[in-house]
Amino acid sequence: MCSWTVSVGFIGPLVLGLGCGVATPTASMETPGLVQTPPAPTSPPIPTPTPASTETPTPLPPPTTTPSPVSEGGLPDLNLRSSALAEGETIPRDYTCDGTDRSPPLRWDPPPPGTQSLVRIVDDPDAPRGRFVHWVLYAIPPDRTELPEGLSPQPSIEGVGRRGRNDFGRLGYGGPCPPPGPAHRYPFTLYALDVALELPPGARHGEVEAALSGHVLAVGRLTGRYGR
Repeated sequence: MCSWTVSVGFIGPLVLGLGCGVATPTASMETPGLVQTPPAPTSPPIPTPTPASTETPTPLPPPTTTPSPVSEGGLPDLNLRSSALAEGETIPRDYTCDGTDRSPPLRWDPPPPGTQSLVRIVDDPDAPRGRFVHWVLYAIPPDRTELPEGLSPQPSIEGVGRRGRNDFGRLGYGGPCPPPGPAHRYPFTLYALDVALELPPGARHGEVEAALSGHVLAVGRLTGRYGR
């Protein structure tokens, strides 16, 4: 007589066999209720953003506070004036880089006795990087008391004077052309000298001011303003 054998494991095969030596197939079973949970996926670490760097602008040098380095204390006034603008008023657009960029008409009183020549300088003391010169005209005859609007572009004008080089790098007049912001001041300055300057056309304002230093008999000034 054959006998049955049952073998049960915790997790494993159930074997049924007959004692009579006949092999029976084995079956694999999983224990009900036991579920293997796979590990939760891990996220890669999130990098911490680096704050963007900011640049600190380099401060610009302060503008000069005087129209020119020439000493003018106690000198007679040439009463410089213009039909195009009054003292402290806005310079009309035609006389700026936003318009036709021509020089404005100017008049003045006769200079004192002993005057040998006149010099005209126009600058911007409020320019961002310091004083900026817009017009240099020298060797103006001493008997001249006016300049017409829109002078000729020639380096030397007979009966008018010689044109110096402005800070735009050009000969003659270059009108106000400030950056956006508050209005800038533009002093039109006229010097009466006791010498006739022998500088050739194209001299820079530094050369002219060095040559006229100590020779100024009278000064006239008209200041306009212009902003963008």
